[in-house]
Formats: sequence, structure tokens, C-alpha cells
Amino acid sequence: MGHRITTQSRGKGGPTYRAPSHRYKAALRHVSSGESTVRGRVEDIEHDPARHAPIALVRLETGSKVYMLITEGMGVGDRVAWGPEAEIRNGNTLPLGEIPTGTYVCNIEAQPNDGGKFVRSGGVQAVVVDKSEGRVGVTMPSGKTKWFNDRCRATVGIVAGGGRGEKPFVKAGKKYHKMRNTASNWPRVRGVAMNVIDHPFGGGGHQHPGRPKTVARGTSPGRAVGHMAARRTGLSKK
Repeated sequence: MGHRITTQSRGKGGPTYRAPSHRYKAALRHVSSGESTVRGRVEDIEHDPARHAPIALVRLETGSKVYMLITEGMGVGDRVAWGPEAEIRNGNTLPLGEIPTGTYVCNIEAQPNDGGKFVRSGGVQAVVVDKSEGRVGVTMPSGKTKWFNDRCRATVGIVAGGGRGEKPFVKAGKKYHKMRNTASNWPRVRGVAMNVIDHPFGGGGHQHPGRPKTVARGTSPGRAVGHMAARRTGLSKK
């Protein structure tokens, strides 16, 4: 009898394949300000295991502390603000309708007051390009222009942490520790390199699947590997 294959173990949701969310510091949502303006001061810059971009610990004027996604150029001691009356300045958060066209923005809300959903990865930015009848057009990092409600809030600036991928790992041990910090399935072993009890493509005198790679949509979990419900496989004929 064969073993459970990797896809079955991942589907079970055990601790090996579960995101380490118990170590995440904060959800990093915009501060709720209503029609007023909330101000604060950056007290510290910290690392969050949930993301590659650094985060800032901000003490508000009310005395409470919140975490926020920081932008390039921000530092300890900087003043930040949330609200429609906030200045158009790096790190401040305003409704898109109050931000001039041509401004770099990040951490954009999908719906008003949802806290921020888009453009949150390290080093990315979007650009406000158009305004029309209560909507604001924003060019996303993908190059596509997306339209938002003008009451959706966004932070002025570019997310900090850019250029992270330019530095090579050099050593396998560095890569190991990086991947251990996530729920990634790494290193990924090919099915044909496994033993026959570990994978439907395993076993044999040489590495080959030994069976068709196409499987039906309703195939049992232990055999659901290869091309799932494929209409066609291989290179197309010109």
C-alpha cells in the first residue's frame, strides 16, 4: 500500500504546510479616522515575519500604538497622518479623491474603509492617473489601470523594501532558512524521482512516469497528479 502523497498532506493542513500566522505582528490596516484627521509619530521600524517589507510602530496622538506599512524615505521620528485633511506627503494616508494625479501611492483599499488590499509588497507602487465622476483611475504595478471609489484610501509613496530579490542567496543554507520561515513546499522533489509507494510516477529502472500524465477531474486524491482535466498537452502545431 502506498503512502499519502505530498498534495494529500498539504490538503490536510498540518503544521508543516500551514502559514506561521501565529508569528505575524499585525494586519496593517489603515487607521479609522472618519472625516477627521488622525496624526502620529513613528517610534520604531521593525521586521514582520508576514512580509518582506519593513513595518513601523506608530504612536498616535491619543496614546495608542499601531503598526503601519512604511514607504521609502520614512524613518524614526517622522510624523504621519490619516484623513482627508492630511498633507500630500510621503507616508500620509488620504482618500484617492484628495490625491493629485501623477502621485505614487500604495496600500490601496478595494472598498472604502476596508483597511487596504492592493499594492502592499516591498518596493512596489501605483500611480494616480485619472479622475472621473466619483472614481479614480490608478495604474497598478502590472501596468493595468484599475478604477476605485474616490473614497478609498491610499498611502502616498512607494513601499519600502525594494530590491530585495537583487541580492543572491549564494548558499543553500540561506535559502533553507528563508523557506522555513514560510509555508512553502521546498525543496520540491520530482514525482519520477520518488519511490513507487510515494508517488504514482515513482519507481522503475529509470525515471519515467510509466502512465499517462492526464487525469480526470474527479480522480481520487492519491492519484490526482500530472495534467488535471487537460483539454490538450504538448506543443501546439502552427
